[in-house]
Amino acid sequence: MSGSVPEEVRQGLLGLARRSIHVLLTEKRLLVRGADYGVLAPEPRGAFVTLHSPGGDLRGCIGTIVPTGPLDETVCRMAVAAAVEDPRFDPVTPGELPGLRIEISALTVPEPAQVDQIVVGRHGLIVTRGRRKGLLLPQVAPEWGWNRLQFLDHTCRKAGLPAGAWREEGTLVEWFEAEVWGDHPSS
Repeated sequence: MSGSVPEEVRQGLLGLARRSIHVLLTEKRLLVRGADYGVLAPEPRGAFVTLHSPGGDLRGCIGTIVPTGPLDETVCRMAVAAAVEDPRFDPVTPGELPGLRIEISALTVPEPAQVDQIVVGRHGLIVTRGRRKGLLLPQVAPEWGWNRLQFLDHTCRKAGLPAGAWREEGTLVEWFEAEVWGDHPSS
């Protein structure tokens, strides 16, 4: 994959994500690039930020598929959104933050998939039909032990479509890759 994120930038982005959540929860404001932090990752990339509890349970996950700005700004926005806007969870509290594990997925631009060439663990999937859209990151299928067909079916279900809908005319299947890295909670 081109445009690999160097290790020092990865670590900086993890710190920036954690700081973004901390500042929102304690000061009720968003970090501002240039005022609160310097340019860290200027290239436009889509990204997801995933939060896990100390026990490993999902605590929030929000992202954007297409690049809407520099990666560092996207990580700030998505970290805050994962902490307080994921409708599946109550907002993160300041007391939870030190124990949260943060994972960042920096995405390539999605393109139409060749379904017979999907590689579990390498590709993330987006299934779209009409107004329904479901996305699963590349790391999800290996975490659940899914094969390629199960991954396709679960992405359909995430879109609110029946399993197997990816085979039907009018359904678009796209793939993307992601560089994924995370931190471990301080304890």
